[in-house]
Amino acid sequence: MDRFNLDGALALVTGASRGIGKAIAIGFAEAGADLVITARSAAALTDTAAAVRASGRRCHVFTADVAEVASIESLFAEMDAAGLRASLLLNNAGMEEVRASVEVDEVLWDRILDTNLKGAFFVARQFAARLLEHGQPGTIINTCSLTSAVGVPTAVPYTASKSGMLGMTRALSSEWSPSGIRVNGIGPGYFRTELTEVFYEDAVWRNAMLAKIPMKRFGELEDLVGTAIYLASPASAYVTGQLVFVDGGYLASI
Repeated sequence: MDRFNLDGALALVTGASRGIGKAIAIGFAEAGADLVITARSAAALTDTAAAVRASGRRCHVFTADVAEVASIESLFAEMDAAGLRASLLLNNAGMEEVRASVEVDEVLWDRILDTNLKGAFFVARQFAARLLEHGQPGTIINTCSLTSAVGVPTAVPYTASKSGMLGMTRALSSEWSPSGIRVNGIGPGYFRTELTEVFYEDAVWRNAMLAKIPMKRFGELEDLVGTAIYLASPASAYVTGQLVFVDGGYLASI
């Protein structure tokens, strides 16, 4: 089981205040990693930080808005000043808004793409630049989506961002893996979080989705933690450029 041990790792998790980011941040801590967690509000990170520290690991809290490159640069400058160089990154910060495509305006498009895709790239860029400078290995896990592989009505900007994240994962893996930086993605299926709650409020939608999932249940956040630890750990040392779907069999059945 030592292959799944994250002792000695410093993990940076963006969007760690709730949902997937919070669950995986805590999972990393339970596997032995210390944490740097970020969100737009420090107060929103209180519960995550408390859970990480309760597991006996250090937790450093920073604020950042990944939709703004200047904010990302400030985050890493603050980490540098504190002597914190992460070796593991969970690129998780994201947003979604359901809207018919003919009603999508430039403001919404930019807000979603800037957060989900542009932000993820520039976080990865800052993270990798420091490792490359010092000749150190590292691991990046990008939070992708079922929409990295399939189209979803009324979610075109989100789908575009997550499809782009899959392409980014593959391209960065090809570029950085020779230097020891592995880049993979995790693709959650249907998980009920604050981000996706708007879908689950519709009983007709819920029943239709359950009928399509071979395991006949929606995902629980804990279902993602093991996969994330695997991708973060030496157990996946020869895995890079991959997207692992955690979807109860959904994609295999359509």
